[in-house]
Amino acid sequence: MIKFFLGAILVLALIGGAIKFESDEQSWKLVVIKQEALYSVQTGAIRIYNIVKGAIASSDISDTSSIVIEES
Repeated sequence: MIKFFLGAILVLALIGGAIKFESDEQSWKLVVIKQEALYSVQTGAIRIYNIVKGAIASSDISDTSSIVIEES
């Protein structure tokens, strides 16, 4: 589960442009811009939340389902 979340954070950072690849004749570099990574992960998470929230709100499940909590 943790691997899934770390992978999602990495993908959101890549899409947001927070990770850049630079190379020269002798070496390769992976540059992470921290502020850009934070911003892209936050906006990506908010977008995913809004999509899921909209899908649940527009479905019949939210209107007909009930949650029952029992104490034992």
